[in-house]
Amino acid sequence: MAITKLVADSLGASAVPNQSAFKNIIINGDMSIAQRATSESGITSSGYYTVDRFKFVDSNLGTFTMSQDTDVPTGQGFSKSLKVDCTTADASPSSADYLFLQTKFEGQNLQYIKKGTASAESLTLSFWVKSVKTGTYIVQIEDVDNSSRFISKSYTIDSASTWEKKTITFAGDTTGSLGNDNTSSLELNFWLGAGTDRTSGTLQTSWGSYTASNVAVGQVNFADNTSNDFWITGVQLEAGTSASDFEFLPVDVNLARCQRYYQVLAPGGDKYIPVVQYQSGFRSLAYVFPTEMRTVPSLSVDTFAGFSSFNGTDMTQNSVHAYVSASYSLGTSYIVRGARLNAEL
Repeated sequence: MAITKLVADSLGASAVPNQSAFKNIIINGDMSIAQRATSESGITSSGYYTVDRFKFVDSNLGTFTMSQDTDVPTGQGFSKSLKVDCTTADASPSSADYLFLQTKFEGQNLQYIKKGTASAESLTLSFWVKSVKTGTYIVQIEDVDNSSRFISKSYTIDSASTWEKKTITFAGDTTGSLGNDNTSSLELNFWLGAGTDRTSGTLQTSWGSYTASNVAVGQVNFADNTSNDFWITGVQLEAGTSASDFEFLPVDVNLARCQRYYQVLAPGGDKYIPVVQYQSGFRSLAYVFPTEMRTVPSLSVDTFAGFSSFNGTDMTQNSVHAYVSASYSLGTSYIVRGARLNAEL
């Protein structure tokens, strides 16, 4: 309700009931939110590193820097992009190696596409992309609720180091309904490289059961040279067979949508959460999250001051209560900095 109200206030009340707000299934497709960091180097494994809701998936294929960048297509309204920079090349990937960018979607947010019915909606993907490495790239949608059914489509980066807009339509899938819950149902993968295990077959351009060799056929190896850079922004996935203009959301709405999956409490060197004494020998931290999270999150802390760790933690989707047992010392500060909450799909 809070997010809906924010959109209504920003776009006008009439924008909410007709579903024109939130037509984009992608969260943070303009790459404007990066709560974890704006740059991470030396990446050799899978994880969320910088731009929110976009996971870097790497299995033994090169070393990379991932960053939130200011290189964007001119005159399109974007201020940020996601950049991948190859820093250690792998020109000869092993058969099982792979590399892609991924974003995931909760099933309860996808019921309106009517997957698994005779009225299943087509999905149209549009995005801006730029790469030093030209050639064929693959985009894949995978249905993890139904034995990894998937569909893949190719696009071509025609000119090196030039922003190009791509539009790809995926047919609706009349097989396999999606769970109406808060777990991952569909995953969107932007492939950057793969070994023969995923490239030796025939590209599967219609929905069907999972066959690894048909996933990324024709994909160039972005990891083959340290001069290779890749940028992407303006990612939009919407119901229907045509692409509409990118849906720009207010920054507070976009942040709140990202915070459902990941939050940093009191970030920054001079921002702290106090730990207060609630009875002799015990200190307590209580914090209500600004946004309800997808599920009960995990908690990590960058810095403890006055103590080394929590003795216990009670967590819900909406709040955390943590405590530490310590001897009372007059004038001692008990604080934490950079408490991080993770409820990613």
